[in-house]
Amino acid sequence: MDFSEKRVLVTGAAGGIGLSIVRMFKAAGAKVAAADLNVDMVQADAHLPGNLTDSSYTDNLPTAAEKALGGLDIVVNNAGIMRRGPVTASTDQDFDISVDVNVKAPFRICRAAIPILAKNGGGAIVNTASCWGVHPGPDHAVYCMTKAAIASLTQCMGRDHAHQGIRINAVCPNEVDTPMLRTGFELRGFNPTTAIADLNKTVPIGRIAQPDDIAEVVLFLASDHARYMCGELLEINGGKSVA
Repeated sequence: MDFSEKRVLVTGAAGGIGLSIVRMFKAAGAKVAAADLNVDMVQADAHLPGNLTDSSYTDNLPTAAEKALGGLDIVVNNAGIMRRGPVTASTDQDFDISVDVNVKAPFRICRAAIPILAKNGGGAIVNTASCWGVHPGPDHAVYCMTKAAIASLTQCMGRDHAHQGIRINAVCPNEVDTPMLRTGFELRGFNPTTAIADLNKTVPIGRIAQPDDIAEVVLFLASDHARYMCGELLEINGGKSVA
């Protein structure tokens, strides 16, 4: 895939999947603006650090990326946060930060980016939803709810803005071997290496996903190879359905 002369905004750029997305876009010739709380270690053309819970930051992020890169063609709303537990074990803080990061931030970024992309003749937006938002699983009520929201928003926007030459799709991963997953195991008292080895056994393909597995699909959806896809929720699960 050739992304020469394409300008890309990636949120969650410092995370496991985000780093892979940035690296692959760069390798394919794109200019990339990296957005995250701290982007010092991200090899990107522009660094746009900030907090996705800050509405003024998210409202202005696409314009900032356009100015920094000399244009904007692709937006990847990759950032996400996971809070575990059923509703009865979920706090107001769990709810608020999950909605802010997983729903409000991509909503605001898309709302600001779509006019920019339309002005330039079109483009692509790729959102990160989750298999757990399409097929809700146990003990992740708030996470599943927010990922279902971004999945539905993707489908709505995909239909509403296709006529402007803007293709909007979502990747829906299952478990991915990222620092977030490993930290989650540690917080629950598990050895991350052992826990992931056990998790690998539950996947028909033989292992959970690596960040590159997801990043390559993101690039596909952003590319002309996916030129007839809009409003799609593409599950990446290695054959494993949600428990």
